[in-house]
Amino acid sequence: MRLADFILRDMEAILVQWEAFASTLLPAAANMQSLALRDHAQQILQAVAKDLSTAQTREAQAEKSMGRAPVLIGAPETAAQTHALLRARGGFDIDQLAAEYRALRASVLRLWMDECQPEAPHPDDVIRFNEAIDQALAESVGHFSAQVDQARNLLLGMLGHDMRSPLQTIQMTARYLAALNAGEQVSGAASRLIRSGARMQALLNDMLDFNRTRLGLGINIAPTDADLETLLADELDQLRAAHPDRRVDLDVEGDCRGVWDGRRLQQLLGNLVLNAIKYGASDAPVRVVVTGEERDVRFEVRNHGAAIERMTLERIFDPLQRGLNHKDSYDADGNLGLGLYIAREIAKAHGGEIEARSDETETVFAVRLPRRP
Repeated sequence: MRLADFILRDMEAILVQWEAFASTLLPAAANMQSLALRDHAQQILQAVAKDLSTAQTREAQAEKSMGRAPVLIGAPETAAQTHALLRARGGFDIDQLAAEYRALRASVLRLWMDECQPEAPHPDDVIRFNEAIDQALAESVGHFSAQVDQARNLLLGMLGHDMRSPLQTIQMTARYLAALNAGEQVSGAASRLIRSGARMQALLNDMLDFNRTRLGLGINIAPTDADLETLLADELDQLRAAHPDRRVDLDVEGDCRGVWDGRRLQQLLGNLVLNAIKYGASDAPVRVVVTGEERDVRFEVRNHGAAIERMTLERIFDPLQRGLNHKDSYDADGNLGLGLYIAREIAKAHGGEIEARSDETETVFAVRLPRRP
């Protein structure tokens, strides 16, 4: 008997074994009834049987075995994808999801081979079945991961939003204590609270921006008429005050007016300059060079220091990436490794771009901004 015919004929026996295995995947399956345990198993098996009955080229089979079957634009969600979605919402983890397919593969082949006795099973059916299961598994894992990522980002977004009010209360209370002039001890404690609150606010803003981009919303901007020279000069004044031991120079040439979100561009520059201060040579100045061109305004942040390795440079704008000597995702400076990623997203939100280059002479981060987003 061919495998496709066997699957359709003995569907219930296969589903009984699927259900029995799914019930062992605790704690998620603890309170599930039969219908939930089986979920979309029948539809997955029907899709597999249909695939087995459809003629395919060797190239198509190979692509499917690697999880790269063609996807039709606008095609409805597959049974494997829906199954993954419901398993994610039901509390299953990705290992349990994969285990279901592993058990399904084994039980179907075992039942079918027993049915085929004394004849040998058709080898092409075994190959095609494994390819179909691999494709279904790839669809499920991809959809499961996307669902988990979306849920995580939504949770972080809500958490970040809800943290704003208590943080603002802490900051306002700290400023009130600082204004009381209640003695050196109270003033010192208030100053520490203000600084810590500012660092926490910066981390919170980075997290919220990161989540917006991961949810596909992009960085939120509110463009208005602005002079980039004035915006950058104001931001550099604050950075110099925060880092009095470092020299930061600003060179401007040409017309630097355009339509941008000034606060966001100051954030972009601040992230680049702070990166240069942190990783550049401490005995050399950081240079910010701004050039107004006909359609665009460009600015570069340059610093001397050790060259960035090529592999690091290729992923330097990826989120949660930091310097070569920083392997953790967070450090005592309040750095989440999102600064350069957010800088890139701000540039993209304005219709611009950012690139990095580095050699033994200097490291340069170059930003191009159209005068209008």
